[in-house]
Amino acid sequence: MKLPPELLAVLQAVRRVGRPRLVGGGVRDWLLGQPSHDYDIEVAGVDFPTLQRVLARFGATDLVGRSFGVIKLRRRGKEYDFSLPRRESKEGAGHRGFAITPDPLLSDAEAAARRDFTINAIAYDPFEDALIDPHGGQADLQRGLLRHTSAAFSEDPLRVLRGFQLAARFDFALAPETAALCRQIADTFRELPRERIWGEWDKWATKARKPSRGLAVLKETGWLQHFPEIAALDATPQDPEWHPEGDVFTHTQHCLDALVALGDWQRAPQARRRKLSFAVLAHDFGKPATTFVGERGGRQRVLSPGHEAAGGEIAQRFLQRIGAPLELAEHVCPLVKNHLAYHSGPVPPSEPAVRRLARRLAPATIGELLIVMRADHDGRPPLRSPETLARIDALGEVARALALADAAPRPLVLGRHLIAHGWQPGPEFGAVLATAFEAQLDGQFHDEVGGRAWLAEYLAKRPSQKE
Repeated sequence: MKLPPELLAVLQAVRRVGRPRLVGGGVRDWLLGQPSHDYDIEVAGVDFPTLQRVLARFGATDLVGRSFGVIKLRRRGKEYDFSLPRRESKEGAGHRGFAITPDPLLSDAEAAARRDFTINAIAYDPFEDALIDPHGGQADLQRGLLRHTSAAFSEDPLRVLRGFQLAARFDFALAPETAALCRQIADTFRELPRERIWGEWDKWATKARKPSRGLAVLKETGWLQHFPEIAALDATPQDPEWHPEGDVFTHTQHCLDALVALGDWQRAPQARRRKLSFAVLAHDFGKPATTFVGERGGRQRVLSPGHEAAGGEIAQRFLQRIGAPLELAEHVCPLVKNHLAYHSGPVPPSEPAVRRLARRLAPATIGELLIVMRADHDGRPPLRSPETLARIDALGEVARALALADAAPRPLVLGRHLIAHGWQPGPEFGAVLATAFEAQLDGQFHDEVGGRAWLAEYLAKRPSQKE
């Protein structure tokens, strides 16, 4: 493992007083051939005050807590976590119900046993260039397997959700014995604070390589019940002609995997990935409540009319339940409610229709909606619809031509324009501005000059409304 020179200098000093090891996700990612910028160092054989004194020579230090034995070192713009090996004993409910005691005399195997999965229990000795792997983590990495390190796994319910997001991030399966253990502790979900639940969902949404794997873990562990909006998708039927891949849960899995395969998702910053992942996850949340078997075109079909509109409120409840930031729903819900916007109307769509769509979506954008639509289309293997793809492409072309792919239209006629005509704010003030904006969306004017001309003509026809 190639370490930054500034970190090596610190480790050489720490080595004089203790036994430093790199541990956790940084080692795992290195073994997987993935870039890692997180370096966690566990130092045995030293007491807390001594370690603190050594680290203080290299930069600012923050004590996370003497009981946890963790020191954050900030050096040359980077941050490193140094900790002591520690013992944990369960004394209360939930993720925080542990008594933690630093123990510098713990062996490598004892220190690693408290970690969640074997792939996270591998340590690296930077001076011997050697891996310390007492629990078989390297073999599990090669097999693509998430296996709990010890029976202590069941003491922390958050570890099940860690398994959910790690499975999605690395396309790993859950070991059968670990899945069984997760099922045994399914009722402990209620002990978890929402902020910790959100932390794991956020990693799933922004880092997943195979998001369907995460949903599969929730299902096989019995933890899907804690997310009823997703659980309701399971076994909700779809018409086989339109959805040969299966039920809504299966379709959603395919859509999510299709999403992360798109270059637009892979190149996106985390904030945009987050919006897109949850929009695709929730795009069919309305189907369980709207699906029935009825006749269409002279034959029996599985129908879900209005499911896109119904899904918006359900998506909002789901995001609130998992502790998502409030502003996320403001972006996700419009994408859910409009994900079938390309299904009807002419090709290409009219300019007024595209302007109104951009307005309905805000603060989300047509550009984001196009990505959701493409993932929805691609999530129906082996079905491929050239007509649907042509509709999506046509919507994108018109939106880009109108400069509305990444922004909603802004009103060109404003209050100051009305005031210039002698109007004062009052009951009809907003109504006139709303009418002006509708005229703008219809294409009756395209710039401020045109807007002022339209307003003058409009007001000339109703002088009695002037206040």
